[in-house]
Amino acid sequence: MSDMEFEKSPQTYGSHQAPAHYQPGPGCLTTVIRIPVRIVVLLVVLPVRMVWDVLVVCALAADRILLRPLRRALTWVYENVLTPIGHGLAWLAAFIGKALFVWPWVALWRYVLVPVVMYGLVVPLVWIYRQLLTPLGHGIAWLVEHLLLAPARWIYRRLLTPAGHGIALVLGWLGRALFVWPWVALWRYVLVPVVMYGLVVPLVWMYRQLLTPLGHGIAWLVSTVCRGVWTAVAWLVVTLLVTPVAWVYRHVLAPVGREIAGAIGVAWSIAGHLSRAVGRAVKWLARNLVVRPVRWFYQYVCTPVGHAVRDGVWRPVKKAAVEAGRAARAALRSAGETVRQAGQEGRGRGGPGGAGRAPVGR
Repeated sequence: MSDMEFEKSPQTYGSHQAPAHYQPGPGCLTTVIRIPVRIVVLLVVLPVRMVWDVLVVCALAADRILLRPLRRALTWVYENVLTPIGHGLAWLAAFIGKALFVWPWVALWRYVLVPVVMYGLVVPLVWIYRQLLTPLGHGIAWLVEHLLLAPARWIYRRLLTPAGHGIALVLGWLGRALFVWPWVALWRYVLVPVVMYGLVVPLVWMYRQLLTPLGHGIAWLVSTVCRGVWTAVAWLVVTLLVTPVAWVYRHVLAPVGREIAGAIGVAWSIAGHLSRAVGRAVKWLARNLVVRPVRWFYQYVCTPVGHAVRDGVWRPVKKAAVEAGRAARAALRSAGETVRQAGQEGRGRGGPGGAGRAPVGR
């Protein structure tokens, strides 16, 4: 009830100053909307909480009655039936797979391909390479070294190298005189002075003395105008949009939201107490209107009637049936003995000719 009471004035009667530890309470809007909001939220939340509690009870009962035994049964079937069957099938599949796809190829590789390739191809090729090709290659290399490479090497060192050095020197001097020195002189004594003093120096002077101050002035003017426009736009946005929205949020939406959240929590708690009270009432009614009458009927009506039926009807009938069965079995047994003895006597009187008669069944 302390949350639903109105906040009192912090000042005491006869004094003009508030105590030092005074904290401002909620506003008038919060105090006005608190009780109606909590009543409305309680009316909305109570059915939801009751339905939720019913679903929780049903779920716990279903888990205790159905799901746990089902899980135990499925676990037992999986561990004691499916797992051994799966292991057996996996072993059988692995054995069949090895027998069909691994062992034949291993045997083919080990006992057919390796001997044939090794002794039919590799060994002869190695012998030919070592005994024929290697000495032949060494002889050809010796002949080429002493008959061709030695004279060609002497000619290259003694004749071609000095002639090549002289020709390269002459061609280099002619190339520089025809293609390098004229262009270097043109660049150094014509193009550089003309471009430097006729184009670069005037452009640098114009950039430093005219374009730079003009650009600085234009930039200052544009930045000043933009800063003023941005300041005006920001002031308008803050004054016309941000401040009203912040005021509405701080003084209307935030208190209303806090009260709604608190009301939902209080309503959920109260609805839980009411739901538990309703559940206890339903449980008491079920126990007193269904369980106790059924138990009394079973204990004082069905049990004596069942005992009477068992002692007065079922046991005599069962005893008579057992005696009748025994008498029937004894009669059948005596009839069978009589028939067997008659057959034996008939075969004994018939002598040798009696063998053609059909035997009498038991």
